[in-house]
Amino acid sequence: MGDSPTSHAATSAGSLRSRLSYEYRVGIVFLLGLFMELLDMTVVNVAIPTLQHDFGADLAGIEWVVTGYLLSLAVFIPAAGFVADRFGSKRTFMLALAVFSAASLGAGFAWNLDSLVAFRLLQGVGGGMLTPVGTAMVFRAFPRDRRAIASAFVAVPAAIAPALGPVLGAYLVEYQSWHWIFLLNVPIGILGLFLGWRWLREDRVHPHHRFDVPGFVLSSTGFGLLLFGLSQAATHDWASPGVAGAGAAGLAILALLAAVELRKAEPMLDLQLFRIRSFASANAVIAVAMAAMMGGLFLIPLFLQGPRGESVLESGLVTFAQALGILAGMPLAAKLEARVGSRRLVLVGLLVILLSSWLFTGIGRDVDLMAVRAWMVLRGFGMALVFVAGQLALFGDVPHERTARASSLFNVSRQVAASIGVAISASVLSGGITTNLAAIGGTTAGAVARLGAQVDAFQAAFWVPVVMAGIGLLAALWLPAALPAGGASLIESLAAGEGVDEETACDETAA
Repeated sequence: MGDSPTSHAATSAGSLRSRLSYEYRVGIVFLLGLFMELLDMTVVNVAIPTLQHDFGADLAGIEWVVTGYLLSLAVFIPAAGFVADRFGSKRTFMLALAVFSAASLGAGFAWNLDSLVAFRLLQGVGGGMLTPVGTAMVFRAFPRDRRAIASAFVAVPAAIAPALGPVLGAYLVEYQSWHWIFLLNVPIGILGLFLGWRWLREDRVHPHHRFDVPGFVLSSTGFGLLLFGLSQAATHDWASPGVAGAGAAGLAILALLAAVELRKAEPMLDLQLFRIRSFASANAVIAVAMAAMMGGLFLIPLFLQGPRGESVLESGLVTFAQALGILAGMPLAAKLEARVGSRRLVLVGLLVILLSSWLFTGIGRDVDLMAVRAWMVLRGFGMALVFVAGQLALFGDVPHERTARASSLFNVSRQVAASIGVAISASVLSGGITTNLAAIGGTTAGAVARLGAQVDAFQAAFWVPVVMAGIGLLAALWLPAALPAGGASLIESLAAGEGVDEETACDETAA
């Protein structure tokens, strides 16, 4: 009688385990989880009009499909590092992956808008813990002289998923069903859970620390209000209560959070990490780069589907060219960082982002799509340099036992920065369209004049990523200039067999 599929899968996983060193196993498991979580953030946006139609929802109600997930992330990202240190990184990561997968299954079978929003909130619980805990696991697993490979494992899905999401979402909604944008996560999650159970080791850094209740309440409330305000800024006036009121209240609570956490011996958010120059400066650089990237990715599809008149799928295929630039830049970035240092590589990357973003400020209705693809490839290449080198600088001087807390802070700043980039870009675009249409007589103007007004507004809005990249250049000057230990690129290491580990006896430790 033949082997069962389960035993065959277990045998295959065991065989792969025997050939890969532990750090690569951690990287593969994390890659599955992070890619699934980040892809879900962008793939859902494409389906919003379809969801609104199918559920008969108004705009205010359907917004909570996105906003609810965002707020749930804001609650659990700050707590993720503390929870992992207290209860174990493997246990926390596996729980987060299970929650996200189960919530995805529920969202795929949602029967009304309320149930979908509820499952999206639950997805945010898993996603909020998944990314920071997984990031910390990867950087702990790789020795310092091979951190470039760890950075690639983190940066690849973080940069590619936002570009791939619109393409995949458009295909599934147009040719399959919106249910599949959620159900697609389930087999990926199951595979990640199986490999994580087989491969990951437990790591408890502070098993006796008590849960920081004031820190959790203040951080979840403060970041939740701030991100809610920024999400509303994309469609509302900045002076409205939902934007200005929520944003101001969030900032005030976060100021109180800082005062409380800096006085605690066992804080949830280890703000003392910002005393480390490399961590603070790299955090600022990556945050600004993320704002530039997400602001651009918000504007480009809108222009292509609006004034340019392309379909959702064609628009996604154009923006996906950014992922090709990222894939080309990652191995080169990991290799060059060891030779030229993080600061020089980040500066070059930001210059490339600035240049490629500036090209969009002159975009017109008759723009050649091949030219846009080339600009996206260039943009992705610059992102690869910044993300790989920036993350190496960020975690380079962080002590091993504080990696999970550092990852939480890093992911919080990245999430807030992405929201800021989208909010400012949307506001400049919306204000520009309103002003330009009023100048030509509003809706009474001809169709060509109205399209011209929209194009002018887009050209003005594309200056937002340019300015963000310029701010990033200034922040990058604060990065330490010393060369790190560095290491070979991911591709070179795999080709040379550095990921192969025949002596696996020490890796067979069960959690």
